[in-house]
Amino acid sequence: MDYANWSDPLVAFVPATVTESAKIVVAGGFGVGKTTLIGSVSEVAPLRMEEPITIDSVGVDDLRGTPEKTTTTVGMDFGRLHLADGQLVLYLFGLPGQLRFRPLWEDLAEGALGCLVLADTRDLDACHGALDLLEAQKTPYAVAVNTFPDAPAYEASELRQALALDAQTPLTTCDARDRTSSLYALITLTEYLTAPRAAAPLEPRP
Repeated sequence: MDYANWSDPLVAFVPATVTESAKIVVAGGFGVGKTTLIGSVSEVAPLRMEEPITIDSVGVDDLRGTPEKTTTTVGMDFGRLHLADGQLVLYLFGLPGQLRFRPLWEDLAEGALGCLVLADTRDLDACHGALDLLEAQKTPYAVAVNTFPDAPAYEASELRQALALDAQTPLTTCDARDRTSSLYALITLTEYLTAPRAAAPLEPRP
């Protein structure tokens, strides 16, 4: 399927043209922009399971990069969009960012075709927990660096080394607030997931 035509108009229903659907998870560290990205691309009002950040988060959740943040995802985010002239529907599940939610990550990631991992160059270590889980579950993924205004910029080779990415793992950038930019990141993942891959070589028989 050709995903080049991805700028479909917003719709409030699943088009009759849909022939394929996929579950995609959006992962990454605390405050990296997962809720924002899903909200920017979803055709329907996104489901958000958030709670106010309280004093109990002091010393637990790092708010240095997002001092204006007042809520945090404690369950999941959910959104939906269609691509490729309405032939493909993506169901997006945003995972909470804190490592203490790993059991929930495992449940939500089950059955996903792939994952878009958001990264913040101010704290690249924050997405390692999600990357470790995806590697353990053998879930394909792409990484998108969310370009915060005050975040340092690095060469792609430096980011790949810092995140220990394989050469074939897609790495792109996005502004989670911008629909077009966020769509491009999701399409980068979708094209990677649907690209033909060479079969693994067979081991010689003993």
